[in-house]
Amino acid sequence: MEHALSPASPSIESAEFTGRTALVTGAARGVGKETVALLHARGAHVVATDQRLEVETLPEEFPGVLAMCADITQEATAIRAVKSALDAFGGLDILVNNAGRALNKPITETTAEDWDAVMAVNTRGAFFCAREAFRAMKAGGGGAIVSTGSYTSTVALPEGAAYSASKGALAQLTKVLAVEGGPLGIRANLVAAGVIETDFLDTFRSDSRSYLASFANAQPLGRVAQPEEIAEVLCFLASPRSSFVTGAVVAADGGYTAV
Repeated sequence: MEHALSPASPSIESAEFTGRTALVTGAARGVGKETVALLHARGAHVVATDQRLEVETLPEEFPGVLAMCADITQEATAIRAVKSALDAFGGLDILVNNAGRALNKPITETTAEDWDAVMAVNTRGAFFCAREAFRAMKAGGGGAIVSTGSYTSTVALPEGAAYSASKGALAQLTKVLAVEGGPLGIRANLVAAGVIETDFLDTFRSDSRSYLASFANAQPLGRVAQPEEIAEVLCFLASPRSSFVTGAVVAADGGYTAV
């Protein structure tokens, strides 16, 4: 079975981000941490944020990474994170909007508080980060904004009203960023990720393992994604290799939406 390249693979361009600075949200574990690892390994300066305290251990694993434990739903966090990148590294070239929150509830049981909590991370926080990054990139002459979206922005699943709506909004925000950013040298793209084998599902499904298995059986590749596979797509869209790609919603879902 085919698997993603490891960060140590000789076929990976090891210095493609040298001299560039990236901000990664939701960086403490899973896709976010793998993205930090790839960017760091390929020469980028990285600012990593997460509301989990474990984000503060990233500099031990990836020397030179600047870690911030903060709530991305707060406007001040986005402002501070971008300012940290500018102060520490002199600019901001890449934003990876990866922080996310999920909810699995029938719509009749979804409360106003549930809805607001999901939107606060997936839409509000992403907007704040994108706005502040856009300002910095405009002043710096360009950059790349990449967001971790979901196949559920185009395919409806039961009990996913808040999550699907939030990811749909993020996809549309990405297109607006691309249209506004194009003349300024700012690209914006979104990875519509499929089901990923992380502990993310454990936070909202007691049957997460069987849920993973059901999706593995339902898509052409016959398995779910590993975090590093989604991180690779995020990094490609952040790199010069995708210099003519903007406003795209790139499916990385094992073919699930192609069926």
